[in-house]
Amino acid sequence: MAYQLSLPLSTTTPRLSFKVHRRKPELVTPAKPTPLELKPLSDIDDQQGLRFQLPMIFFYRPNFTSNFDPVQVIRRALGRTLVYYYPFAGRLREGPNRKLWVDCTGEGVLFIEADADVTFAELEEADALLPPFPCLEELLFDVEGSSELLNTPLLLVQVTRLKCGGFIFALRFNHTMTDGAGLSLFLKSLCELACGLHAPSVTPVWERQLLIASAYARVTHAHREYDDNVEPEAVVVGDVLVTKSFFFGPDEIAAIGRLLPHGLHSTTFDALTSFLWRCRTVAMSPDPNTEMRMTCIVNSRSKLRNPPIPSGYYGNVFAIPVAIATAKDLMEKPLEFPLRLIQEAKSSVTEDYIRSVTALMATRGRPKFVTAENYIVSDLRRFDIGKDDFGPWGKPVYGGTAEAGIATFPGVSFYVPFKNKKGENGTVVAISLPALAMEKFVEELNGVFMAGSFARSKRTFVLKSKF
Repeated sequence: MAYQLSLPLSTTTPRLSFKVHRRKPELVTPAKPTPLELKPLSDIDDQQGLRFQLPMIFFYRPNFTSNFDPVQVIRRALGRTLVYYYPFAGRLREGPNRKLWVDCTGEGVLFIEADADVTFAELEEADALLPPFPCLEELLFDVEGSSELLNTPLLLVQVTRLKCGGFIFALRFNHTMTDGAGLSLFLKSLCELACGLHAPSVTPVWERQLLIASAYARVTHAHREYDDNVEPEAVVVGDVLVTKSFFFGPDEIAAIGRLLPHGLHSTTFDALTSFLWRCRTVAMSPDPNTEMRMTCIVNSRSKLRNPPIPSGYYGNVFAIPVAIATAKDLMEKPLEFPLRLIQEAKSSVTEDYIRSVTALMATRGRPKFVTAENYIVSDLRRFDIGKDDFGPWGKPVYGGTAEAGIATFPGVSFYVPFKNKKGENGTVVAISLPALAMEKFVEELNGVFMAGSFARSKRTFVLKSKF
């Protein structure tokens, strides 16, 4: 099937058009026989808020000295990887109390081979290597019926060759099966087997029973992230969402740091997240008394000691503590105020906190996190996602989430490591907001990054961030 796509280059340059030709989707099964069994997900895995599929995308430059076909390399490695991660080749089933199980049937994962009539250089020139990707629906095709939660493939992979010899690797995974750290392990294994290793360097571990609440488990924390008395956000008819990617390099982080008291101990995550929370709140212009939320995804593997989580565990092991403040306080108080709220929320995550979450899920119907006036941030920079090397093509130029938001909730951003055209290492953050709010958001950023010594360096990254 061939599709004609158009990417806007700019207001003064021609439009870039190319075709994508996809072959019929196929199922890739484990390369060897695997156990046929029923495996329960953990009580962290099967919460309502994770019952969706998340798209990822990776762009690889051509290697003009190699004759290897990325489609064949990845397809073969995928079958071998599924021998070790065989639950991914199964299907989800739902049991009593909404408990999810993996039926390890060995049916396989979806795989699509495709070719695009465009070069890597043309995509780079069109600024099409950061979210939002205007052609995402063709580079990661939604096979009919595959986006359901139950009884469908747990992975969808598409490898699209570019006419220059580069390629695009895209996948969509069921979030109940794994988190960022777990996906990083899977992709590392995939790359290792693609490069000739006989087995993954880290043996995958299931053991989801480690995070299944016992019959005696009790909810011991308030868990405001799962409040059940918060009104859902009103949907404004005709309110068009706009997505932009923003690059935060050393200069941008330094500018944010100057808004904080000298000597205040904080991480780059704390400073950037508190800054984005405040700017986003200003942009949304809520009622001053509105309760605003910031939820941080906290990788909790190091918190669990009794028993510890094995290094090869690839299930979900995170908590989502929430910082809460009124819009008035966020907009009027110094940046130190939201930063300390975020630090307090993160520090609240302990082993007992995580055990309490499992008990809450098991006893209260596996509720979804609150979305009303919530901004959720997930930091992918500490994982090896974005460093996945299939051999001749090296590491991807961009490797991370394919869009802002999750499922039908746009209020989620992911921190993705990225090196810009100037060679500066930094963080890319994709943000979705209503059109008018996005204009205000950009103004807020410009007010900080285009002022004083920062402006004299002639940085205009905000103005060049892409819609």
